[in-house]
Formats: sequence, structure tokens, C-alpha cells
Amino acid sequence: MALDVDAVRAQIPALKSGTARFDAPGGTQTPQPVIDAITDALANPLANRGRTTEGERNAEAIVTAAREALADLLGARPRGIVFGRSATQLVYDLSRTLARTWDTGDEVVVSRLDHDANIRPWIQAADAVGATVRWADFDPATGELHPEDIEAVLSARTRLVAVTAASNLIGTRPDVPAIAALAHRAGALLHVDAVHYASHAAVDLTALGADTLVCSPYKFLGPHLGVLASSPELLETLRPDKLAPSTDVVPERFELGTLPYELLAGARAAVDFLAGLAPEASGSRRERLEAAFTAIEGHEDILRARIERGLADIRGLTVYSRAERRTPTLLFRVDGRESAAVSAHLAEHGVDAPAGTFYAAEAARRLGLADVGGVRVGLAPYTSIEDVDRLLEALGNIRP
Repeated sequence: MALDVDAVRAQIPALKSGTARFDAPGGTQTPQPVIDAITDALANPLANRGRTTEGERNAEAIVTAAREALADLLGARPRGIVFGRSATQLVYDLSRTLARTWDTGDEVVVSRLDHDANIRPWIQAADAVGATVRWADFDPATGELHPEDIEAVLSARTRLVAVTAASNLIGTRPDVPAIAALAHRAGALLHVDAVHYASHAAVDLTALGADTLVCSPYKFLGPHLGVLASSPELLETLRPDKLAPSTDVVPERFELGTLPYELLAGARAAVDFLAGLAPEASGSRRERLEAAFTAIEGHEDILRARIERGLADIRGLTVYSRAERRTPTLLFRVDGRESAAVSAHLAEHGVDAPAGTFYAAEAARRLGLADVGGVRVGLAPYTSIEDVDRLLEALGNIRP
């Protein structure tokens, strides 16, 4: 089942500007149905959740529908879906809550491949209680993070392993189920950063072996929001900071203040939009999402291969995205040119491909890119062959 890219593009108003956009890893453009869902939520009566007034019922319906949609997307249960301002905020809240169960000398494992949002909160939480942080390294020559790299730093004192399902910098997709098995064998929880992964593959909380997982709808055609998925049973064991009058029910005990109903409506619409990208598929929303991501992966793999062939023909260009299993995310540098200057050159030619470390500072340093990083090219369901050809043409015009 092929992805109808023209049909996708026709529903995204921002693409009318004509710019070839390769900045999707930092946030995708928004389809009209998502915009309409946000507008409709704000245009109709809203109040704090309840069942008495129309506004209360509207709010309740939005939250319920959003939990069900994100549960379908992530292979979770609605009672295990927590909403927050961002994935970073949710990881900070989770890390502080879990740290209350750690003792001096307990250990936390983090990876140098990860975005800092899956490193710094765990380091700071460990420091606050006297726990030890152990680092898992990846191979800079291949970009691979192997299960044995995690296993090498596990011990009987390991309480948590934090790892990405896909690097936002170079696209590497570690073998998370194998890492989960190792972490659980050591008696540790596994937290997975799926922010980048959820944009390109069907997420299954159980199949990954994750105890907790975060993602961000604005990376997959939705609004700015954070989502945490876990089992309701695990959430029941955790005692986060909360206001005294606020509910102690799961998952609401983790959600501070009134939820942004309009953003939840947009997140639900984004999931439904994704599920509709495989129009020939039938069955449950989860089944349609799985079919849609199969189509998305097929489309993005074709374009990625086209880009990689084109980059290989450009003299003096080094690509750092080399892992065997990876998302359609390419980081590169051009000899003799600052990455920011290359990004500016592309912008002049109607191509958006930003430069930097993208908060994956540890990974960039391990690759020898210091704090400067490289140019990142990322694909989305709306990326076209014409976009790719414009990118390669503009890169071909670069002179050292």
C-alpha cells in the first residue's frame, strides 16, 4: 500500500509556501483537520471537566477521546496515558517521582546517543538522592548502540535504564526489546524516549518492553504537547507531587492543573489523520495506524535512499547517520563550510534543513562535532521526490 503524498500535502496549508521542508524532526507542519479540531474545541463551550453543563461534558469528551487515540497510537491503555506540557516536562516529573524510591548507591543508566531530555533529568534526580549515574556509549564509527553496550554498565544496583528508541540526531534505532530484557533481568525499569521514533514507526509499549515511554504529538502532525505512556498498574505505585485538593486517580494524579483541551483535541485529530493515510486498510484504529506506518516507512525509505545516493556524489560531504536500522534522518557536514552557513545556503534555495546538535549534545561530541553539530535532514509523510531533488540540487551548488 503506497502513501499518497500529494493527498497528504493538499491537506497541509503551510506547504503552500513552496519551501522544501526537511525540518520535521524539530516539529512537523499541521494538517487542516488538526487545525479544525483545535478551532472547534475553542469555538464550543468549555469548562472544567464534569457531566453537568455542556462545557463540562465537552471537556470530558475531549480528554476521553484523546486518551483513547494516544493509547491506540502507542499500544497502551487509556488509563496509562498522561498528558503534559512537553516530553521534557514529563520526564522531569517522572524522574523526580521515581528518585524517591532510590537509595544512596543505587544506579541509573543513561546513553550518550540520547537527546538531553532523556539524560539530564535522570542525572539531576540521581544527584539529588545520592544515586550513581552510569553511561552507556555508542560506536561513533557506525552510530550503533548495541544491547551489550547497555549490559556492560548494568549491575544489581541498577534501578532505571533510560534509552532512546530512535536518535533525533542521526536516526539510530537501537534494539529496545533486547535492552528491555537486559534491564528487567537486572531488576530495573526501562524508560524509552520515543519522541523521534513515534514519527516514523508504529509504537507498541508492550512489544518494546518499556515501563514508561514519552512522545510529542507535534512531531507527528499534531500540536505542541507531551504524552507519557505506561501501565496503569505501574502508575498506581508512583506518588508524584500534586495539589492537596486535586484527584488521586490515575492517570490524572500526574497531570498538573487544567489540561489544554484544544491541544488534546488536536492530538486526537492527528492520530486520526495518521490512521487515514492507509485508506484501503480496515479494522480498528490501531490496525489502520499500523498499516499507515507501514506505508509511511516505505515512502520514507525510498526518499532516504535517494538522498543518500545524492549525498554520496558530493565531494567533501560526510554523513554521520550510518546505523543499520535508522529513521530517515541524516546528519552531515561539508568540508570547509560551517554547518550554519550550509543551512543558510539551503534556505536561500527554498530548502529548510537546520544545523546544530538539536539537544543531543553528548552524541554530537562523541561524533567529534563538538557543540557545533551538523546539518540535519529529516523526512515526513509530506516530503516529496521534488523536495528531495531540490535539496540535492542546492547542495550540489555549494562551494568550499
